[in-house]
Amino acid sequence: MSKILVIDDEKSIRNTLKEVLEYENHQVDLAEDGPTGLDLFAANSYDVVLCDIKMPKMDGIEVLFKINENSADIPVIMISGHGNIDTAVEAIKKGAYDFLEKPLDLNRLLITIRNAMDKSRLVTQTQVLKNKVSRMYEIVGESEPIRLVKSMIDKVAPTEARVLITGANGTGKELVAHQIHEKSTRAKGPFVEVNCAAIPSELIESELFGHEKGSFTSAIKQRIGKFEQANGGTLFLDEIGDMSLSAQAKVLRALQENKITRVGSDKDIHVNVRVVTATNKNIKKEIENNSFREDLYHRLSVILIYVPTLNERQDDIPILAEHFNSLICNEYGMSKKNISNDAIEELQKIEWTGNIREFRNVLERLIILCKDVITGKDVIDYARPVSGNNV
Repeated sequence: MSKILVIDDEKSIRNTLKEVLEYENHQVDLAEDGPTGLDLFAANSYDVVLCDIKMPKMDGIEVLFKINENSADIPVIMISGHGNIDTAVEAIKKGAYDFLEKPLDLNRLLITIRNAMDKSRLVTQTQVLKNKVSRMYEIVGESEPIRLVKSMIDKVAPTEARVLITGANGTGKELVAHQIHEKSTRAKGPFVEVNCAAIPSELIESELFGHEKGSFTSAIKQRIGKFEQANGGTLFLDEIGDMSLSAQAKVLRALQENKITRVGSDKDIHVNVRVVTATNKNIKKEIENNSFREDLYHRLSVILIYVPTLNERQDDIPILAEHFNSLICNEYGMSKKNISNDAIEELQKIEWTGNIREFRNVLERLIILCKDVITGKDVIDYARPVSGNNV
C-alpha cells in the first residue's frame, strides 16, 4: 500500500481525492495549505505528493521547492484550476513530476500516480544497486601501505588529474580506479572499463573510438566507442601497457585535444572524459624497448599510485579474512564461519603470488570445505594444494 499526501485548499477536492485514492487501496493524508502539508511531509514518509498551485499562506511552487530541497526523489504532482502552458512548464522546471489541470481526469490522475510510484521504486532500486556496487569495490585494510593508497585517492579524486595505477596482478588496481571515480565530481557520470590486454590489437581502436558502418569487413553497423560511452564520466584503461602503438597514438591525440575520430570517419567528436589507467608492467622498461610511447606515459602519469602486494601488507590479512568470510558466506546463504587465530597465523605465512585475488579464492575454498571453525590445520591442508593431502 502506498502513502499519498494531498495538499489543496478546496475541501471538496481534498475529500474527493481521498475517497478515490482510498478506493484504489492507497493511504491518504490531507492538508488544507502549504505549511500544514510541509509539517505532515516532515513527520511522515510518502510515496507521492499531490499539491495545488494556487493556495493561501504558501503557493504550491514554494511547497514543491521545499520538498525537493530535502527529498528530491519523492515525486510531486502539481494540480491547478488556473492551468496554462507557462504554469505547467514552470512546475516541471522546478522539479514537479507532472502537471494536471482541474477539473481532474481521474483516469489520468491514477495513471500518473502509478507511473510516479514506478519511477520512485526504480530510483530506490538503483540506489540500492549503487550501494551494492560501492561495497563490491571497497578497499579493505588498515596497514600503512594501504593507508597511503587511501590517502592518495582522497587527495586526487576531486581533481581532474589523470592517474596511472601500478602494481602486480590481483592487488586490486581496479578497486582504486573505482574509488577515484566514486569520490570525484564525475561520480554521477558513467564509469567505463576497458581491459586492453583482452582485446586483439586489430580491434582495440574500434573498441576505444568506435567505427562507422562499412569501415571494415565485419562493421555491419555504426558502433559507439568507449571514449564516447564515458563522456562526462571516467574511462578506466586497464593493462594499458598491452595497448598497440597505433592505438597509443590515437589515445594521445584524444588526451591532447579532447576529441576522437571513429574508425572509417574523418569527423571529430569532442569528448569530456577523465582517463585513469593501470598496468602491471614496468612502463619505463617498455619505453626503453620502444613498445610504449614516452609522450603518452607523461600524459597518463600526472599522478602515480602504487598498489602494494598482499605480502607487503600482511597486517591486513585478519581484516581481509573477516571481510571475505562475511561476503562469501552471504553469497552462499550460509552462516558465517569462525576463523581461529592459528588459521590467521598460517594464512600470514603463505607467499601470496596471486595477491588479493588468490587470497579470496583460498578463503572461498576454506569456507566450502571446512566445518564451522576454520583452523590452522585446515589452512595447511586446503590452502596449499601442492602440499595438502585433501586436494
